[in-house]
Amino acid sequence: LPYVPQVPATALLGKVTATTFALERPRCVFDGHADASDAVWLAVAFANASAAFRNPPSRADVPPYKQLLTARSYMTLETAAAAYSCSAAGPPVLRVGSDTACGDQDRQDPCNGPLPSAGPYRVKFLLMGCGGPKAETRWSEPILLRRAVSPSTIDPAPARRGSAVLIIASILASLGAVLAAAVLGALGAKAWGSLCRRDLGTDAFIRRSYRTHHIPPALPQPPHPSCRCSPPGLCHSA
Repeated sequence: LPYVPQVPATALLGKVTATTFALERPRCVFDGHADASDAVWLAVAFANASAAFRNPPSRADVPPYKQLLTARSYMTLETAAAAYSCSAAGPPVLRVGSDTACGDQDRQDPCNGPLPSAGPYRVKFLLMGCGGPKAETRWSEPILLRRAVSPSTIDPAPARRGSAVLIIASILASLGAVLAAAVLGALGAKAWGSLCRRDLGTDAFIRRSYRTHHIPPALPQPPHPSCRCSPPGLCHSA
C-alpha cells in the first residue's frame, strides 16, 4: 500500500521522548482489503535492520517485544482492522513504547514496551488474516528519539543563576517593603497634620466666642466739693 507511517506534523506534547514516539492513526488505509476477522499490527525495527525484516506467516510467529535487542525488530499494537476504517472513531494518534509494565511480563502476548535506545527506528503497518499477511504499508522514514543527558554533563551554572535571581528578588521585595512603609508614613503624617489644624481652628473659635467686651479702667474720683480738710482729722463744709 502507498501509505507511509509518520510522526504527526502538528504540535503535540510528548510527540517524541527518550522511550516513546507518536504515530498518525492510519485511517481509511485498509478499507477494501480487510475482513471483519483481520487484525492490523505495527512492525517496529531498528532503521538499519528494516530491510532484513520478514513478515511472519502467522500470529504465532510474530516477533515479541522482549527479543528486540537480539532480533532487531518486533511487532505490537495488534488492533482489529475495523478500528482503522474511515467510519471508526478513535484517537488521532498512536503511541509506540507507552506500556512500562512490559518488562515485568513473562507471557508471550505482544507488548508495547518502552524503546531501549534512541534508535533510529522504522515502522510499518501489516494487515494479517487467519491465513497470514494480506497487505502492508511502506516503511516510515527513520525516527530518532531524544537522547538522555548524562548527569556529569549538566552545567551547574543554571543553579547559580537561580540563586542570584532569588537574591535579587529578595532585595527587590525588601525595597518594596521600605517604599510601602515610607508611603504609609507620609500618608499618616498628612492625616495627623490635618487633624491638628482642625483642632487649632476649634480652639480659636472657642476663644473668640467667649471673649468679653472691653471695659475701660475706672478713673480716680475727685473728692466731694462740700468737704474740705485743713488740719488733719478735721473736715468742714465750704
